[in-house]
Amino acid sequence: MLSLYVPATGWLHRMPAGPKLAMLALVAMAVAALPSTWVTAMVLLLPLVLYAGSGMGVGRGLRVLAESVWGLRWVIVVTAAGQLIFLGLEPAVANTGRVVAALLVVNLVPVSTPVSALLDALERGLAPLARCGVDPGRAALLLTLTITTIPVIARLAAEVRDAQRARGLRPSLRRGALPLLVSALRHADDLGEGLAARGIR
Repeated sequence: MLSLYVPATGWLHRMPAGPKLAMLALVAMAVAALPSTWVTAMVLLLPLVLYAGSGMGVGRGLRVLAESVWGLRWVIVVTAAGQLIFLGLEPAVANTGRVVAALLVVNLVPVSTPVSALLDALERGLAPLARCGVDPGRAALLLTLTITTIPVIARLAAEVRDAQRARGLRPSLRRGALPLLVSALRHADDLGEGLAARGIR
């Protein structure tokens, strides 16, 4: 299972997974609730401060931030373009800024939390749902797999694009969709076999 975890010993990495999840979720929700004004675009400074001051080291934190922004490039393009067409420049800048800032803040959870600790925290948080017939362990596993599979798909898409360039082709969605689908299904099969081998069905 691919993990986004970046080993470090800073305050964010030492913070228990449960409180960290709650804190970063509240910060992300506060960012998302900001008004659509020019000033809101300044919220993009928040991820800069959090990544640089998370205890990974300023240089390392900024590199992780840059990689995260690059991973969101299409989200940024699509969000900005749609907002610009339908709402205008100021709302487009403000709304794109707060969406990107919220996603970058949330991304600090898998960056600073091992998958096992994240799974345990989610399972404890979902425990009250057991009264409704929900298996907290399975629900937590599903959420954790979702979080960790997103970067896998992004990596597979990058590999498909690199393969197209190596063959002298210009990367395109039409040519890359089928190889990406095959790679994603192969990953799903491998993941399913791994879970079955551990007795999880």
